[in-house]
Amino acid sequence: MTLTLEQVKEKSAPMLDGLHEVVRLAAEQLVERCYKRGVCIRITQGLRTIAEQDALYAQGRTKPGNIVTNSKGGYSFHNFGVAIDFVLIDSGYDMKADKDSDDMADWYEVVAEAEALGFEWGGHWASFKDFPHFQITFGLTTAQYRAGKKPTAAKIKAARAKIASGIKNEEDEPMTAAEKKAFDALQDTVAQLATSRDALKDRVSELEDKDSMTCPSWAREAVAAAVAHKLMDTPDGASYDVYRLLTIIHRAGFIKN
Repeated sequence: MTLTLEQVKEKSAPMLDGLHEVVRLAAEQLVERCYKRGVCIRITQGLRTIAEQDALYAQGRTKPGNIVTNSKGGYSFHNFGVAIDFVLIDSGYDMKADKDSDDMADWYEVVAEAEALGFEWGGHWASFKDFPHFQITFGLTTAQYRAGKKPTAAKIKAARAKIASGIKNEEDEPMTAAEKKAFDALQDTVAQLATSRDALKDRVSELEDKDSMTCPSWAREAVAAAVAHKLMDTPDGASYDVYRLLTIIHRAGFIKN
């Protein structure tokens, strides 16, 4: 069964309660952005109480099970609502799975999106690598959090700016493997559409009916050209697919400024 974005978001919603507002925003963006890449994830851990952390620390030590953390209660960023863990909905913890067949492991697609949003990935740690773990600490240590220190307004503002910049400007970044594959597949279609303005306008109208959103910054140049050529009436109110298609067509040179 193919899950909708709302269904995927609902699976993570319970674990977002109690997170720092900025970390929650980043987590929500992560779920959405991974979904758009064809990778469905679920947030499995968010805020963890001191007691829960101590119980987890005991696992593999004084309680049955494997060791899953080196942090006692109060020594994990989860205890302060600034860390999350995730799992792939389709592939669990298989870090080599490529369910969306874009020649990039789904796990590392998630990591790329998380880091673009400002998350630190536990997979980069020198010791006790924590591959499902992401955190935004605002430059504070767990000792500082234990002492009651809070992120400054400047740090919070910077983190918000990073999340905003993480919504990629596709004009500035190289195509991913998935985008390159989609671009190659669309080239033939674009060539055919370019021979008939009416056909292109009909296709845009068809896609516009599917959804409605404000024109994203990365599509503005392409949309301006489309409006100038009367392929659409207004820059806002189209779907993500419309903006993406117009951007690809514009980059290919079929719509001139």
